[in-house]
Amino acid sequence: MTRRFPALTALAGLTSFPAWCIALVLALVSASTFAAQPANDTLRIGSKRFTESYILAQVLAQTSAPHMQAPPAVLQGLGNTAIVYAALRSGSIDVYPEYMGTISLEILKNKTPMTLAAVNAALAPLGLGAAIPLGFNDGYALAMREDTAQRLSISTLSDLMKHPALKLGLSNEFLGRADGWPGLAKRYAAPQTPLALDHGLAYDAMAQNQVDVIDIYTADAKIDHLGLRVLKDDLAYFARYDAVLLYRLDVPARFPQAWAALQKLSSSIDEKAMIAMNARAELQGVAFDVIARDYLASKSDTAPSATSGAGTDSGQRGFWAKLFGPDLARLTRQHLTLTLIALGGAALLGIPLAVWVFPHPRLRAVVLGAAGLLQTVPSLAMLAMLISALGLIGTLPALIALMLYALLPIMRNTVTGLGEVPIGQRLAAQALGMTTGQVMREVELPQALPAIIAGVRTATSIAIGTATIAAFIGAGGYGERIVTGLALNDGQMLLAGALPATLLALLSEALFETVEHLMRQRRS
Repeated sequence: MTRRFPALTALAGLTSFPAWCIALVLALVSASTFAAQPANDTLRIGSKRFTESYILAQVLAQTSAPHMQAPPAVLQGLGNTAIVYAALRSGSIDVYPEYMGTISLEILKNKTPMTLAAVNAALAPLGLGAAIPLGFNDGYALAMREDTAQRLSISTLSDLMKHPALKLGLSNEFLGRADGWPGLAKRYAAPQTPLALDHGLAYDAMAQNQVDVIDIYTADAKIDHLGLRVLKDDLAYFARYDAVLLYRLDVPARFPQAWAALQKLSSSIDEKAMIAMNARAELQGVAFDVIARDYLASKSDTAPSATSGAGTDSGQRGFWAKLFGPDLARLTRQHLTLTLIALGGAALLGIPLAVWVFPHPRLRAVVLGAAGLLQTVPSLAMLAMLISALGLIGTLPALIALMLYALLPIMRNTVTGLGEVPIGQRLAAQALGMTTGQVMREVELPQALPAIIAGVRTATSIAIGTATIAAFIGAGGYGERIVTGLALNDGQMLLAGALPATLLALLSEALFETVEHLMRQRRS
């Protein structure tokens, strides 16, 4: 039997607890190696998951690149403030664009806005600093359609609170921030109960009359484009959100020339320029790196005037250009690597564990129940817990999350396959004098192999789909395009990320179908 299924000999050797535990350690070591941070001589620049932050990260990267031996690494769209700040604290990134109001009220939990000197005094014990004010304020505000505002005579936030029937669609971050909706609702005694809505989808929801009021950034490009009325903060709740760089204190010493170049960005971007850059991304579909390049060229005395126009043409991409963009090979490699390593870890852990608990019904029920419970944890919540536990973002927490989600189908199918082995074959093997291990290796595992492979097949489909969430914490994959598409409300970019993932899932199904067909032929 083992000649027909040579891999089973190695598989059966993992059925003892110490052996599969060692195998799991080896899998995690491999994952940790893959998840290693970039070299210490690489400047790592992060960004949040909205248009302006993407653009500013590219501005920082292109400003510093000529003054470094290795090009900066840009980790785009890492998520909300909590995730990006955690990445900075852990050393996963070195610098990212942030806002003074967010640092004072959200990060440092101060009840009132702080000066730059006060912010730096509070950040210094954490090994962090804030510097290089970029020159513009991009604060929070609430906005509504102009026709509705005129009809109801609403021009201020106090006016808004007199209309409890109006539907508010507010971003998840704004709803949870200390300087967002909770404080605003208290200051204005708000009677409304807002709906949670992704910021990238809010403008479409507004245009389709699905909500009446949304939270905005005051430098958003679509305010004028959609003819929205920004409501006056008549009780002066919102603080100023002047853009600065939040950085690790060792950055100036590690990258002195790059830091000197970044300092030249101080007061170089005003509100008008930032709105114009946001508009190119959101209304014209120009790539973030092209927008940054064109802006920096326009500020350079030596740049040719034709550069901006050339960048505009090359940056406006149709669907096919987005689908087959230069990042496709990199994203495919990242997505495949995430999926394969996670599946390998899940198989090394799940199959031996299922074999080990199979003879013990109560223990089996507990272990399968725990694996099932993991499936009920929302993916983003799982990532948040892993980031908190590991103290880092990127590939490793994404791999662990994918591995945990892949456990249930592998374990359940292994147990099911073992349970379907005819009792007569077990008794016959025992009558021939086989030991328990020999029965498992020579009889039970070969019989259960089709079910085990079916479990791995299901886990593969789950892993390929779930791997798109890895981009939310900087681990790459096709999810990068999906995250960008959400930030820009760009359906083509969303599809350019979803289609390759779907194709990869279909290819995996075809591969497993071929394997199962060959196995049926060998058994016949």
